[in-house]
Amino acid sequence: MISREPTIERLAVAQRLLLEPFGLDEAHLQRALGEIATHRVDDADLYFQYTRSEGWSLEEGIVKTGSFSIDQGVGVRAVSGEKTAFAYSDDISEASLLDAARTVRSISSAARSARTKVPAQKVASSRTLYPPLDPIATLDSTAKVKLLERVEKLARAKDPRIAQVMAGLASEWDVVMVARADGTLAADVRPLVRLSVTVIAEQNGRREMGNGGGGGRFGLAYFDQQRIEEYVDDAVKAALTNLESRPAPAGEMTVVLGPGWPGILLHEAIGHGLEGDFNRKGSSAFSGRVGERVAAKGVTVLDDGTIADRRGSLNVDDEGNPSQRNVLIEDGILRGYIQDALNARLMRVAPTGNGRRESYAHIPMPRMTNTYMLGGDKAPDEIVASIKKGLYATNFGGGQVDITSGKFVFSASEAYWVENGKILYPVKGATIVGNGPDALTRVTMIGNDMSLDSGVGTCGKEGQSVPVGVGQPTLRIDGLTVGGTA
Repeated sequence: MISREPTIERLAVAQRLLLEPFGLDEAHLQRALGEIATHRVDDADLYFQYTRSEGWSLEEGIVKTGSFSIDQGVGVRAVSGEKTAFAYSDDISEASLLDAARTVRSISSAARSARTKVPAQKVASSRTLYPPLDPIATLDSTAKVKLLERVEKLARAKDPRIAQVMAGLASEWDVVMVARADGTLAADVRPLVRLSVTVIAEQNGRREMGNGGGGGRFGLAYFDQQRIEEYVDDAVKAALTNLESRPAPAGEMTVVLGPGWPGILLHEAIGHGLEGDFNRKGSSAFSGRVGERVAAKGVTVLDDGTIADRRGSLNVDDEGNPSQRNVLIEDGILRGYIQDALNARLMRVAPTGNGRRESYAHIPMPRMTNTYMLGGDKAPDEIVASIKKGLYATNFGGGQVDITSGKFVFSASEAYWVENGKILYPVKGATIVGNGPDALTRVTMIGNDMSLDSGVGTCGKEGQSVPVGVGQPTLRIDGLTVGGTA
């Protein structure tokens, strides 16, 4: 449910951390926005942020590093047409605010002749998707070290071939406050945790790696014994599987993608191409195609920032708009794009709650939250059994995409060679090459096992990183190119 009540509570937290220690109140925010409004601008906002983060890492049986940091500051933005002026400071003070406001208003040389009235302040509506707790405080330092040591012992006990274990525990408490030129006040209090496990297995001089882990917007109690064992099992299984892998065949073939994290291919190959800025500028392969068929029937892709506790979810985006469940592709038809305020205004559509920024030192852009494809009606075993000769990829490493052409390249970190419906052996070095819009039209079977990733995704765009989620069911895509080493 969207309401103003949770925003009022979060605003109190934000004011306590971001305004009161510096002698500021809402009147000072109005004055700064009023300074910007003395010139003709289309939009303006102030973005305050307080971030407390902590990290622990274990290697060779020892917790070798522990870090703790606090960062805070304010970003001031003015928008005129397509142009953005932006200034930021880690000094939160009235002088810095007013100085930044006078700097960014120069984006418009046209001063207003009459006195301008700043709109009355109004509290934005928002969701309640996760607790406002500080996750760093949910376990003491001794318990955090013991948690990582437990990971290490579990992994080594799984198999004598495990030669090395690395584990990391990260926690973050992020408090943001947005004041907009239209008088809107919004705030969010965002917890974020992640546990990562990497193991190296060795056999007959050969070494292979496997990864596991997860997290989300909650406290560290989430990482109970069962969860830790799942992550360790995933990492150990991947490493041991890769010890048995053979060189991957190359050529054009049927590729079946597993559920969950393989949705990273969907995120990169299709998701970025549906972001509003690329489409407004005409640089995306999906530009101007709303209402057209862009994928096979049955393919429905969503970007949903409203899923409780998920890594990519937000109560409000970084422009103060409530997050939304946005249907981007419905049964193969393109329905819309991911929008922030600037691109939505220029494209004459509504914002979709996807204005995101890495920190107060960055401008917002249209970015994904949790991007996934809905499930179909096929059993996963049936899909694998349908492969005459092809690749079954269950996990991915890195990848990249060219937005304009839609071409993508992905490396599979865990994959299997399949013939006549039978999984024969794991393969190594498989690279999947394709074109995002074209690949969507080649989807021939959609599994009934849609799942989201475990909570490890980070998305990069124009030098900014933000936490995201991905997901999909088991998918069969015909005619993809696989680069291999066989």
